[in-house]
Amino acid sequence: MLAQANRLRSSKDFARTTKIGHRATSHSLVLYLHTSDSLPTAPQIGLIINKSVGGSVLRHRIARQLRHAIREHLAQLPSHSQLVIRTLRPAESYTTELAELVEKVLKKSAAHI
Repeated sequence: MLAQANRLRSSKDFARTTKIGHRATSHSLVLYLHTSDSLPTAPQIGLIINKSVGGSVLRHRIARQLRHAIREHLAQLPSHSQLVIRTLRPAESYTTELAELVEKVLKKSAAHI
């Protein structure tokens, strides 16, 4: 479970992050990272689980797995950042894919600073 301070909830924040954030893609995931000094100090995480992934039960299971997996990477994320994770298709495990994409999106973000 993510702490309250680490949850991205506003649709305005989701839209801004997916529009202007740095993007990293893989076969079944897309990550968007937006950093700005005007954002809250704790990194915030949001999930978008497409209906094409499966039914409600499967989507909620995937959301729980992704929230658990991203907790390991919270320390890597810069403060004043928002990260949106979008699932494109079902996978057996998103853990390794997520770790690779976090590294990739952090490198892209650091290159533009």
